[in-house]
Amino acid sequence: MKYCSLVFLFTIYACSHNKNISALKSSNAAMSLIWSDEFDGTGAPNPAKWVYDIGAGGWGNNELQYYTNSLENAFVSNGTLKIIAKKQDFNGSQYTSARLKTQGKFDFKYGKAEARIKLPSGVAGIWPAFWMLGSNITTAGWPACGEIDIMEYLTRDPENIYATFHYPARFGGNADGNKLRVVNASADFHVFSVEWSPSILKVFVDGQQIHSIANNGSLPFNSNFFMILNMALGGNFGGALDSSFTSAQYEIDYVRVYQ
Repeated sequence: MKYCSLVFLFTIYACSHNKNISALKSSNAAMSLIWSDEFDGTGAPNPAKWVYDIGAGGWGNNELQYYTNSLENAFVSNGTLKIIAKKQDFNGSQYTSARLKTQGKFDFKYGKAEARIKLPSGVAGIWPAFWMLGSNITTAGWPACGEIDIMEYLTRDPENIYATFHYPARFGGNADGNKLRVVNASADFHVFSVEWSPSILKVFVDGQQIHSIANNGSLPFNSNFFMILNMALGGNFGGALDSSFTSAQYEIDYVRVYQ
């Protein structure tokens, strides 16, 4: 009986797992790939697709890192993009990292954006993210431009994935978000995605929905957005950085956009 029960449970799990994979494939098959970076080259990220945010100053969240465009902090090798945060004195900061964005290179409205990512592990205070900002941020400002946080991960809370929407009346500590428990989240690659239409936005990890909101004309989610990949240290959301921190790696296998 025990053997039969185990076989039955495994069969249920396998069917459920295969359904999730099939759903992901079916969802993508119904759309066309309009942009991607498979990170197949070597050296610096493709300048035709990515630009850098540079500098320190806390980035509005009391973060500790100085973002650079150095190969020490962002490089492509063996089919993946590596973003490296490290303890390193640089221009008055004690830490460096990288923040890459498609601003001015590529943006889009509606569809599906996804990335296959291996999250960093390590001491508390490491905060990687895959997210989007409204392309009108330079004129409308934040949060009027809107923000879609497809994935935020906190090493101080290592078994939860956060998905959040920021917009007027719901931003900062009052943002519209949720989290989903993923056991051993940093042990392997996961696919993080947003499905975005004029009526709804849904955020997923490996096909499991983390959060959704209804879209309408009063929200800023009906204009073009660009994508961002970064790894912050410390900060209001990341939490205190452990004093023993030396370095962390955030690894991205691909980023793809479908419509």
